[in-house]
Amino acid sequence: MLLNLGGMLPGYLVFGVLADRVGRKPTLVAYLLAAALLVPLFAAARTPFTILLTGGCVAFFGTGFFTGSGILGSELFPASIRATALGLTYTGARGLSALAPLVIGRLAEHRGLSYAFGASALGFALAALAALTLPEPDSIVADSIAAV
Repeated sequence: MLLNLGGMLPGYLVFGVLADRVGRKPTLVAYLLAAALLVPLFAAARTPFTILLTGGCVAFFGTGFFTGSGILGSELFPASIRATALGLTYTGARGLSALAPLVIGRLAEHRGLSYAFGASALGFALAALAALTLPEPDSIVADSIAAV
C-alpha cells in the first residue's frame, strides 16, 4: 500500500503540470503507455530495490492518469447531460474495475502470474489506444460555442 501511495500522489501532481504544458490528451496517452510498458518490468523484478522502483513507477503512471479523467470527461459531454453521463461512466468503470482482482487472480491461478501481468499491461495499452480517439479539447470548446 505504501508503495502504491508513494507513486500515486506524485503521479497525480505531475499529471496536472504536464497536462497544462503539453495538453491533457498527450499526457493521458503517455501515462497509459508508460504504465503498459512498466507493468511487465514490475512483473520481472526480483530484487527488493527493483520491486520498489518499478512498483512506484507503475503506481505513478498507472494511477496518476486519473487526474485527467474528470476534466476530459466533462469536456466530452454537453452541459445538458454532463452530470448524468459522468455519473454513469464513473459508476460503470468502478463496477468493471471491481472485477479486476477476480479476473487477474483467476488468470494468475490458471495461466500464471506473468500472464496476469501481461493482461494488465494490455489493458493499459488498449486504454492508450482508446485515448487517442478522444477529440481535442479545443475542438470540443469550439463546437460548444458554435452550438450556443
